[in-house]
Amino acid sequence: MSLIRLRDIDLTIGNQIVLDRVALNVEQGERIALVGRNGAGKTTLLRIIEGALAADSGERVADPSVRIARLEQEVPRSAAGRNVFDVVADGLGEIGTLIQRHHDLSHALASGDETALAKLDRVHHALEAAGGWLLNQRVEATLSRLKLDPDTPFDSLSGGQRRRTLLARALVIEPDVLLLDEPTNHLDLTTIEWLEQELLKFNGTVIFVTHDRVFLQHLATRIVEIDRGWLTDWPGDYANYLRRREERLAAKQAEQARFDKKLAAEEVWIRQGIKARRTRNEGRVRALERMRQERGQRRNLVGNARLHIAEAERSGRSVIEAEGISFRYDGTTLFSNFSTTILRGDKIGIIGPNGCGKSTLLRVLLGDLQPTGGTVKHGTRLEIAYFDQFRAQLEEERSVIDNVAHGSERITLGGQSRHIISYLQDFLFTPERARSAVRSLSGGERNRVLLARLFTQPANVLVLDEPTNDLDVETLELLEERLTEFGGTVLLVSHDRALLDNVVTSTMVFEGDGELREYVGGYEDWLRQRKAQATGSTRTANSAPVVKSATAAARKLSYKEQRQLDQLPGRIESLETEQASLHQQLGDPALYREQSANVTLLQQRLSVIEEELALAYQQWEALESKQ
Repeated sequence: MSLIRLRDIDLTIGNQIVLDRVALNVEQGERIALVGRNGAGKTTLLRIIEGALAADSGERVADPSVRIARLEQEVPRSAAGRNVFDVVADGLGEIGTLIQRHHDLSHALASGDETALAKLDRVHHALEAAGGWLLNQRVEATLSRLKLDPDTPFDSLSGGQRRRTLLARALVIEPDVLLLDEPTNHLDLTTIEWLEQELLKFNGTVIFVTHDRVFLQHLATRIVEIDRGWLTDWPGDYANYLRRREERLAAKQAEQARFDKKLAAEEVWIRQGIKARRTRNEGRVRALERMRQERGQRRNLVGNARLHIAEAERSGRSVIEAEGISFRYDGTTLFSNFSTTILRGDKIGIIGPNGCGKSTLLRVLLGDLQPTGGTVKHGTRLEIAYFDQFRAQLEEERSVIDNVAHGSERITLGGQSRHIISYLQDFLFTPERARSAVRSLSGGERNRVLLARLFTQPANVLVLDEPTNDLDVETLELLEERLTEFGGTVLLVSHDRALLDNVVTSTMVFEGDGELREYVGGYEDWLRQRKAQATGSTRTANSAPVVKSATAAARKLSYKEQRQLDQLPGRIESLETEQASLHQQLGDPALYREQSANVTLLQQRLSVIEEELALAYQQWEALESKQ
């Protein structure tokens, strides 16, 4: 059943075609992901679906009874200075205002304000007349389910708690369609996972925009791509979309190559000599004119950013040695007695809840802050480039060019001089956009400015504090590739699970109560090791954490241990290859129709493989921690 239908929607902003004869049907119970480049029009399409923005032409059809709620990227101004209850009740409109008033007066009366009694009585009668008691219970039930304190000032909440409150505000009307615009931005991993579970339990339709690839894969049942004003519909999950999109792009490029080859041949023919022009086929001439027109109307793919990290001279082997470091702030211990040795080429992920001290840890390791206990030593020849999640390095009133090149028309990269406009085009800035003030840019564009500025600086240590917020997936994946290829050291604070898994070699995790531990591998590796710890399979509760400390680095492996360590990567790769093959076989419907007797055998073998993999990783972790 279609809840909302868009037909032949056209929208142009300035001289840019944002939507071109767009058609979309939104069905009951779907979870639709809108994907596309920064500036492609995803947020604009959400607003048209909501009915908050009118298109230039076309038709939006929605049943008047369909309830739509939208979780926006930005915090609404109306939330400032209010408590959580009032912000959530706002989602109910006029009745919500009565419910807020009743809540506030009840508290005033409880605190001894006798003048509140008469006012409360009037609001009580107004709520009864409007049938508002059921809605009041709904607000309280929503707050309880999302574990929110109704009387907490909204302004005092963390970023994650604010997002949770705004989600409650959207859910309180029990919408049929929930619209989410970058819901994971600025959330910590725990809150992202909580949000995933809430949305999986939601009975209505969800339409969302996100750059978080794991979030996409876990939630989406349908992908709608916006590309150069057109919509393309891809049923299935995100992995299926990526595969089928690559196949379609390859076919399209081959088709365009054949067309261009034919057009070039016809252009040669039309320019032949006098005799040929006298006898030429007029039908063929008209066909050529149509081909020229078709080629002129072709919209070329938006180019990918071209990121190049300027690498400085190699640092010394030891980059940072931290011994027993602690840091206290305002009476709270952020971390204590933590030791680690970071070597050249290490790529370290740092994860933990919002406000736990991740950025503080970076500053302590870099020497910008002195630890309240312990020592930090730096290696030789360190050239550090720092990406700040708050973009404080950007000057809002100055242009993109001035922010990156500091007033110069040319920059030097790898010993070669480049014009600043040419360099910024690598980061998808047109000449006009490059001359714009930073304050006029979108969040994704600001991140690209900061990356462009960062990568002009030769470095052998990259420090990135939440670099992925607002980046489109294509630019994010390119950044991931460059970080993987980078020969220096990387310190990365991120809530992007895919980025952590694909880039980092070890992970520092804030585990609460001032406890900071380091684990081998990325996010999924940490989850596996944490699960093993909980069951006691890797170490006892009183044993030392798995860290690459200065003490551990000083120990040597025996000959037998070294041979085991050398052989483990090959064994793990072999097991993972067999595991992937088994998953593929078990995912084939034909297996259950034609070879059902083999299903049990394959499942048993898969169970054995998973146990062997877990044991291999534990052995690898134990041996790595010794060297």
